[in-house]
Amino acid sequence: MQRTVMDLWVGLFVIVGIGALLFLALKVGNMGTYSAAQSYMLIGNFENIGGLKVRAPVKSAGVVVGRVTDIRLNTETFDAAVTMSIDSRYQFPKDTFASILTAGLLGEQYIGLAAGGDETSLKEGDKIMKTNSAIVLEDLIGRFLFNKAAEGDKD
Repeated sequence: MQRTVMDLWVGLFVIVGIGALLFLALKVGNMGTYSAAQSYMLIGNFENIGGLKVRAPVKSAGVVVGRVTDIRLNTETFDAAVTMSIDSRYQFPKDTFASILTAGLLGEQYIGLAAGGDETSLKEGDKIMKTNSAIVLEDLIGRFLFNKAAEGDKD
């Protein structure tokens, strides 16, 4: 009798552990939030997307309002064309500004939308005209070192 009770507790503990691992996997994989049932697509062109990936969140004021659904190279402008699926509950003005931002210790990148003040809203398939590319740490370090070297040449 004692052995079966112990086996029951061990089995319950294993099931709870597997559930916790599944929960963490969904959180890390950005699969736990946002449903694309009622959504519309927007496109933004960025010079550099850094480490942005498909399924990355699209946030406005810290709230997840959509997901990145596709990333392609625009062969005409040689920019990255990022397609975003935005929840239809959220309507953004035409002059909305899209930036690629970094969050968390792991450096997860996401798109941040800053709403403008235009009267007309973005519709299905519209392009976000105002975009700000990702900040790449290597570029910042290179510019800093170049500026320091230029200052040293003047002396």
